[in-house]
Amino acid sequence: MIGVLLFSGVGGYLLGSIPFGLLLTKAAGLGDVRDIGSGNIGATNVLRTGRKDIAAATLLLDALKATAAALLFGLLSPEAGVIAGACAFLGHIFPVWLGFKGGKGVATYIGFLLGVSWPAGLAFAAIWLATAKITRYSSLSALFATFASPLVLLALDQNAAAGAAAVMTVILWVKHKDNIARLRGGTEGRIGQKS
Repeated sequence: MIGVLLFSGVGGYLLGSIPFGLLLTKAAGLGDVRDIGSGNIGATNVLRTGRKDIAAATLLLDALKATAAALLFGLLSPEAGVIAGACAFLGHIFPVWLGFKGGKGVATYIGFLLGVSWPAGLAFAAIWLATAKITRYSSLSALFATFASPLVLLALDQNAAAGAAAVMTVILWVKHKDNIARLRGGTEGRIGQKS
């Protein structure tokens, strides 16, 4: 069983470490996305290129790599699916190919949820959308949704996934430390706000 979980973790990590934001922007002739904005490879920074289509594709693919990892390795066992999905999240944030400097993990987090428990994924989306509608802060919406997700998984009796999501939430919050500082200082940009 340990071998299966190790295999699933490595496979999930490698799948998650595919830097779709970097690959798509280069393929579209937009250069290296790490040279603009925050320098990260996620959809939010890809959007700063002005190409909404490329940003949307990045968002979708970054989510689906965790979903695919959870579903594929979940065929071996439910625990293997949780491990693979969580490791895909780690692969996105800390990709070996890019010196362990990746995205912030929001899309991959929701992809994990959709792969291990789609009702939890829907709850994440609902919380994110409600918070965004009220506050107009994308980062705050992600923080609220990730804070709630382990609790939602516990309520759904998905204990292993809840434990993984709790660890992922801590990592995601650490990756958002600059956003948290800007939220506290009142300088965080709002959704739709021109920079």
